[in-house]
Amino acid sequence: MTEQAFFILTALVGEPRHGYGIVSEVADLSDRRVDLRVGTLYGVLGRLVDDGLVELDREEPHQGRLRRYYRITEQGRDALAAEAARQAANARTATRRLRAHRPAGAGGAA
Repeated sequence: MTEQAFFILTALVGEPRHGYGIVSEVADLSDRRVDLRVGTLYGVLGRLVDDGLVELDREEPHQGRLRRYYRITEQGRDALAAEAARQAANARTATRRLRAHRPAGAGGAA
């Protein structure tokens, strides 16, 4: 799962969001590390929809255009939970290795 997909799914936990809401929430969740452009957002959303991880919740008129709201599916929640567990396990492995192989004379926490 890409970092963008991970954060889009995370942004959709709790409530459906429209495109700008997703972009804004992803920026907040990632401490601005993930900068989603509109084209990238809809490309990733399209793949998540095709994979059954996200679905269209509703469409609302907004300033003469339809605003589409997306929500995470149960399959999307399961995929996100599995990816979060995978990332956490990887971080624990790296942390253990760093602690076990500190350079001589190095202090402090890893």
